[in-house]
Amino acid sequence: MFYMVKVDEQRKAIEMRRDGATYSEILKVIPVAKSTLSLWLRKVGLSVPQKQRITEKRLAAVKRGGLAKRQQRLDLIEQIEKLAISEIGKLDRKVFWMVGAALYWAEGNKQKSHDVSCPVKFSNSDPRMVRFFYKWLLDFCDLSVHDIYFEIYLHRGCPVDEIKKFWSDELGIGFEMFDRVRYKPNKFRGYKKNTGDEYHGLVRINVRRSANLNRKISGWVKGLCIKFGIN
Repeated sequence: MFYMVKVDEQRKAIEMRRDGATYSEILKVIPVAKSTLSLWLRKVGLSVPQKQRITEKRLAAVKRGGLAKRQQRLDLIEQIEKLAISEIGKLDRKVFWMVGAALYWAEGNKQKSHDVSCPVKFSNSDPRMVRFFYKWLLDFCDLSVHDIYFEIYLHRGCPVDEIKKFWSDELGIGFEMFDRVRYKPNKFRGYKKNTGDEYHGLVRINVRRSANLNRKISGWVKGLCIKFGIN
């Protein structure tokens, strides 16, 4: 009786294989070891359409697995981000002021020995960072919107008006705030990320008559370093 059951299972497995079923599909119906199934099916020939169907099924399974892993990564990222946000807690405005000074230390133009009258200039392509620093200037540096103008740096051939609109919307300012558009030299690269709908160039925030403000920010940065024992 046991032998007859195995023979029936083998016959069923061969029929399913000839119909173009994958190993996974057969094993769901016939619960045997994969090594046994492989032994049963080793001499089963498949037509071109059958082979194509099996290949498509395998590729679809790989794709489903990839999508599932990607979703797992996205879920993990969301959990980490929520936890990090909760860890920030309550902050006073002094933290905002210190972060702005640190941002300028990283991304702004500093006074140099050959240029001791350098005005405040801050450049970045991250819209959130540009918004942060723009608000920081207005809130902590006793400036008005009339003291500030913007420049856009981008590659030739990019849709200038669309990029201006993007930054106007991001910063809540009018087109007239963009004093000029400057073009970067186009250098050929085999693979370029600075193209397409996701590319919006780089924005430079300029503050008029601001050499003393630049010196003041430099003093704030030095004060922070002294405060935390960084020489």
